[in-house]
Amino acid sequence: MADKKKLNPTLKLVLDIGPLVLFFAANAKLGIYVATGAFMVAVLAALAVAYALTRRIEIMPLVTAVIVLVFGGLTIFLHDDLFIKLKPTIIYVLFAGALFFGLAFNKPLLGMVFDSVFNLTEEGWRKLTWRWALFFVFLAVVNEVVWRTQSTDFWVNFKLFGVVPLTFIFGALQYPLLTKYAEKETASADDR
Repeated sequence: MADKKKLNPTLKLVLDIGPLVLFFAANAKLGIYVATGAFMVAVLAALAVAYALTRRIEIMPLVTAVIVLVFGGLTIFLHDDLFIKLKPTIIYVLFAGALFFGLAFNKPLLGMVFDSVFNLTEEGWRKLTWRWALFFVFLAVVNEVVWRTQSTDFWVNFKLFGVVPLTFIFGALQYPLLTKYAEKETASADDR
């Protein structure tokens, strides 16, 4: 089986964060409805670029794109920013739910998604999956609190300058777990 083509990590970061940066910039200059339309186009463009370079579509960006299109479309069509504000909560709850579902059936889904990046023991995958599932629940709650108690501009700023750094910090804090539960590669006598 041929190795899966992988995106350059910097390009992957740009494709993941770029639509959000565009959303932030468009909101600052043109308002939430134009920003929502620009966000929808940027998410589709990022998905298309990733597919063109790897010839596959990963599940998380695909689910995110579908939800962005549905809730962004409702935001623009109904001229109600409630829908775009609900979108992150729904994505976070879906991701957390999928991870909890996998754990309930003893299938840590992060292991399936990141097995080519990390080589962890079963216990490591289980613990990492629990942590990310709980983090997604936390993000869902935070999104609900922020959009319900703050202005739209504050919420947009928080998505870029709050959620993105929190996610990077949380990811970096997983390093000790990744090293503790790294599966040791053993070379057989025949391989030497």
